[in-house]
Amino acid sequence: MAIIKKRKVADDKHVAPKDNVYKNMQESKETHISNHLDEIVAAVSITPRKKIQNKLPQTALFQPPREKLHLCEEKAKSYSSSHEYEQAVRELVRCMALTRICYGDSHWKLAEAHVNLAQGYLQLKGLSLQAKQHAEKAREILTNSIVPPYNDNTDVFKCSIELFHTMGRALLSLQKFKEASENLTKAETLAKELLQCGRIVKEEWIEIQARIKLSFAQMYQSQKKSKEALPHYQEALEYTEISRGEKSLECVPILKELAGVERALGVHDASINHFLQAHHIVLSRNPSQEEAAVSAHLVARAAVASGGIEHHDVAKQYFQESMANLKDAEGMGKAKFLSIQDDYCHFLQVTGQKERAISILRESLEAKVAVFGDLSPEVAETYRLLGGADLAQGNQSGAHKKLKKLSWRKMVVACSKTVARGWSKVVGESRDADKDVEPTARGNSESIQIEGQSVPEKP
Repeated sequence: MAIIKKRKVADDKHVAPKDNVYKNMQESKETHISNHLDEIVAAVSITPRKKIQNKLPQTALFQPPREKLHLCEEKAKSYSSSHEYEQAVRELVRCMALTRICYGDSHWKLAEAHVNLAQGYLQLKGLSLQAKQHAEKAREILTNSIVPPYNDNTDVFKCSIELFHTMGRALLSLQKFKEASENLTKAETLAKELLQCGRIVKEEWIEIQARIKLSFAQMYQSQKKSKEALPHYQEALEYTEISRGEKSLECVPILKELAGVERALGVHDASINHFLQAHHIVLSRNPSQEEAAVSAHLVARAAVASGGIEHHDVAKQYFQESMANLKDAEGMGKAKFLSIQDDYCHFLQVTGQKERAISILRESLEAKVAVFGDLSPEVAETYRLLGGADLAQGNQSGAHKKLKKLSWRKMVVACSKTVARGWSKVVGESRDADKDVEPTARGNSESIQIEGQSVPEKP
């Protein structure tokens, strides 16, 4: 009996290490699974990661997916409206994941989620290729979805309209104009058919038309076909005013693009009026000083571009309004102020007020050096203009000093380009080194001769 007991104890001692190993393996496996579950929860949970680490109640972590989906959709809209684009796209990604959980891989709702994400990438982040890829995935899902019982579902066809429109805009951004036109045409045709069948009301059709017409206009304008773009811009504005109201902020970008096309076509009165209309809408919404300045500047530039004496008063009024909004600005606002001020000086020169323009340029030189840098194109152009003015007034010594500084700056910029090209070859980069350094506004020959008058060589 004693021998048996000893043997049993020995066996227990021999087995114990194996049990420990097995137990450790089980604990390791459970820990791994637990960590993996934590990662999944963090990926699809609407709760911030910091709160998850603080061990939230299980009711928050294991909320039903459809509730999470609804909250994610609301958060995506909220972030988008407040211009928090990174967060908005992140929520759209979660919406897609949750939609797959709720509806499966072949439901049209998943196609809708891909379309929404494609729109997010395109509108919020400007990522055309990613938008195209998600639109293609949505098309693949819808191709398999338009079978009973979905072939009589109006929501599926509405989703198809958004799909074709989003695909068209993504292809437009990728400059694939033929394919873009085909997809936009499909969206327009399908919307018309739904209206005729009574599947959508006229108000909804008008909203769809406004977006499609604007995309067509932008497509033609991207190809520099202003005549073809003009009627589409006019229709887009008309539909937007009907659906959103004439004072809606959604009219502003359309008005600006329409005015730009009219200016390119030489229809200056209409261009100025549309820029003014956009400006008044902007002012009615309590804009920031910089937004108000940029808007007024567009009106002034349109008036100058007309070349008509009758528009000089308009140009002067809106240049001064624009600069007044940014007079005491700092940082980027100061840079914007100086840029607008240069445009104003050019306007003064065109209208025969050269002395006033030169006086303003002299006063601005120190601020330009501080904001843009001593070797910037803005500073070089100011030296060029001031040197030309000194030369016209017979001040050859002053002209020579300024033009000498201009030539020295051009030489430094040229050397920088040469160094950039050499470095590009050394590291094997294929990018154009000329793009690394901005050239000055005028050619080197103008540092020797300005406004038809030669600069005498220094004895």
